[in-house]
Amino acid sequence: MYAVALGGNTVILQAVRVEPSLHEPMYYLLSMLSFSDVAMSMATLPTVLRTFCLNARNIAFDACLIQMFFIHSFSMMESGILLAMSFDRYVAICDPLHYATVLTNRVIAGMSIAVTARSFITLFPLPFLIKRLPICRSNILSHSYCLHPDMMKLACADITINSIYGLFVLISTFGMDLFFIFLSYMLILRSVMSIASHEERLKALNTCVSHILAVLAFYVPMIGVSTVHRFGKHVPRYIHVLMPNVYLFVPPVLNPLIYSAKTKEIRRAIVRMFRRVRMSL
Repeated sequence: MYAVALGGNTVILQAVRVEPSLHEPMYYLLSMLSFSDVAMSMATLPTVLRTFCLNARNIAFDACLIQMFFIHSFSMMESGILLAMSFDRYVAICDPLHYATVLTNRVIAGMSIAVTARSFITLFPLPFLIKRLPICRSNILSHSYCLHPDMMKLACADITINSIYGLFVLISTFGMDLFFIFLSYMLILRSVMSIASHEERLKALNTCVSHILAVLAFYVPMIGVSTVHRFGKHVPRYIHVLMPNVYLFVPPVLNPLIYSAKTKEIRRAIVRMFRRVRMSL
């Protein structure tokens, strides 16, 4: 799964970089999604490999805090990018004549800066909220990487502040992103239904399929993880272990496969890129 995630997303990043036909807002946003998937995979890779390949089952507390911060930051970044991509689809379908003037390179750059800044600023307090807690119940984590809900359960002090802040972050970022993605697709659907031609309707909706699949691949496991951590006290332990693995590993694997399979321009660009590489050899 790591090989597919890192290899697939790196290929998409390289294709967008070298192919002039992909120098458009939609593909810039796709390259940002691929970057966040690579970063997410790299954030979990060290401890996962140490645990399962080297049987090294311990991690320094400060290193765990750093890993927790980066995992949650890149996850939030991916959510923001999916929201930006839904805005791209909304403008492309509902206001196609102004697409080039609305989604300029400057706007895309501003979106990327805003998404990155939001992630790091919002989650900056998390390591400090954990560090202030005394850990005296147990030092055994449920996963081969560090997550905030898992770490705060090890504390033997009041974790109300951590729980409230975690819930606030979840609702104000992931929750709002999902709401606006849903709203954008309601507007897209209304616009598409006003198109007279059945073929044109299908053509318009087909441009959204890849993004819809990426949204489902990201948000369905995330909602499952949040539900299990908050309300699954009597859920079997293997479910607690399995759900975060699905949440962190499946989207980076599926996204390059989805966009390569469903986006004709990406497929063609990848084929041309590999042909040039073979000819140069």
